[in-house]
Amino acid sequence: MSQHRPDTASNPEPNPIAYEQEVYARGLKYQRPPFTFDSTQWEPLALARLSAEARGYVYGCAGHRETNDKNIAAFRKWGIVPRRMVKTTGFTDLSTVVFKGTKWEEKLSSPIAMAPVGVQRIFHSEGETAATMAAAKEKVPYILSTANSTSIEDVTKANGEGGIRWYQLYWPTRENDDITISLLQRAKKAGYTTLFVTLDTYILGWRPSDMDNGYNPFLRADNIGVELGFTDPVFQKRFKEKLGKSIEEDKGAAAADWTRTIFLGVSHGWEDVEFLKEHWDGPIVLKGIQTVEDALKSVEVGVQGIVVSNHGGRQQDGGVSSLGMLPRIVDAVRDEIEIFFDSGIWCGADIAKALALGAKCCLIGRPYIYGLALGGEGGVSHVLKALIGDLDLTLHLSGIPSVSRDVLNQKLLLREEEL
Repeated sequence: MSQHRPDTASNPEPNPIAYEQEVYARGLKYQRPPFTFDSTQWEPLALARLSAEARGYVYGCAGHRETNDKNIAAFRKWGIVPRRMVKTTGFTDLSTVVFKGTKWEEKLSSPIAMAPVGVQRIFHSEGETAATMAAAKEKVPYILSTANSTSIEDVTKANGEGGIRWYQLYWPTRENDDITISLLQRAKKAGYTTLFVTLDTYILGWRPSDMDNGYNPFLRADNIGVELGFTDPVFQKRFKEKLGKSIEEDKGAAAADWTRTIFLGVSHGWEDVEFLKEHWDGPIVLKGIQTVEDALKSVEVGVQGIVVSNHGGRQQDGGVSSLGMLPRIVDAVRDEIEIFFDSGIWCGADIAKALALGAKCCLIGRPYIYGLALGGEGGVSHVLKALIGDLDLTLHLSGIPSVSRDVLNQKLLLREEEL
């Protein structure tokens, strides 16, 4: 059975071109928009508003930022070759279907989703609540992080009946399978349809900016980054049995215990995927794939998707760019598995290039967090609208009528070094 969610009259299909026209119409009355459309400015403007700890956490990368810098540089190596006199009857059709042909297929109004980002209340007081409300308004899938500062249930309430919700798991040790099962059951009950399992963060990477601030948000005696554990009945029971007191009586100890549970320090093995398949009724997507071998292994173990991602350069320094690996992985697995992309996207052209290189859907991370820092729900909505509008016009003006792979593919790109 398809899990398409019906549109509602109160939330019409987003129209990024209308958003642009609205801005120009207000300009006739000498009104300027509250947020910039220059995506290169979202980061510096947001960082200027954040505390040193929050600034270091979101901007920070592993080591010398080499992996992050490679992510961004990789997009500049490709150029879109525009076609002319392609007769059009409207703007680009951005709609796409993920997991097409399966009982889990979902139709998206555009080929983007909001990447799982935790601890959002350090960037804005409304945190995940504001972000997920914007996601619902713009009809963009929201991927909820296990490292949230808002519970699964409260995020669900804010996202509403019509929202597309996916759940990201930081996978506890097998000794804590009962906690994993509890998290999965809570997510499924709350309407999360796809499971994203992060493979590259079983321990936090070497992040100089966080260490310089002495800041690990998961160890503080508050609910930042640990709320999913604090609200989990199995973890609550375990903690009570272990220490003889409730989480509320010793939040510091509880935060440390939960952090050890989800950032276990050692990796799971491929054989453990079978456990997830037994306890999740829906697509499973492995996030953090960077090699052809791991992509082929993902097909072999029977998951439905992968995210070609290096965690935005936050986990391992000196790595390869995600975009650089994307076409190699696509060539190897072809249509055997759904391919999502993450790491380094800042504008519509970036999204277009990733789609042309074989991604079905792109995850947006830091840009929407910067929107959150700049203006809560309104800032996130602006970033999403701006990225989608930029993508729409980039493709439309390149003579590309849709994001379907038969028209948007690597044939439309050239490497700049070959010109």
